[in-house]
Amino acid sequence: MFDKILIANRGEIACRIIRTCRRLGIATVAVYSEADRDALHVEMADEALFIGAASAAESYLRGERIIEAARRTGVQAIHPGFGFLAENPDFVRAVEDAGIVFIGPSAQAIAAMGDKIESKRLAEKAGVSTVPGHIGEIADADRAVQIAREIGYPVMIKASAGGGGKGMRIARSDAECREGFDAARSEARSSFGDERVFIEKYIEEPRHIEVQVLGDRSGR
Repeated sequence: MFDKILIANRGEIACRIIRTCRRLGIATVAVYSEADRDALHVEMADEALFIGAASAAESYLRGERIIEAARRTGVQAIHPGFGFLAENPDFVRAVEDAGIVFIGPSAQAIAAMGDKIESKRLAEKAGVSTVPGHIGEIADADRAVQIAREIGYPVMIKASAGGGGKGMRIARSDAECREGFDAARSEARSSFGDERVFIEKYIEEPRHIEVQVLGDRSGR
């Protein structure tokens, strides 16, 4: 069990982690941007450190600042929440290289499954059915339109990194595809620091079935 952890996130995500840590008797350190000085997670945590400007790219996506905050406060582990750097394998490696525990999957697992392009390639290699689409990075809007026509509208333009519904756009025409490609890439860049997007067939009225898998370091 840890004595103190740093939460590399904000808002309700950070607040939930703080509440759980309180129940477990674990001290918490919050980080915050200029926009979140008066946020609830900053007030709730035992300690809080400023890490940068309002933009996520200058604060919550700056892994080196988060690791420095962890060093300064003497935490044993970093909890990433979800989004931001939670699915960035380079950040995981940097945390571990600093002698701090990353609460989450290994860098290898994140590289395989946190990147949607790579995870779809892995699924296809394993013979798992996937939504039809183009598995690979798309260079520009012209190429996006070409791919969308080949797949057949409607299509989903989706960020390869991150999650939470960010960096996703539905396109039902060439015009929507061009606009959606630029918008999805911009949102992915600002939210995850990774502007890569791919395109797959948009499934109308889907049924979502999700299986969660949880394990510890000993394989249990």
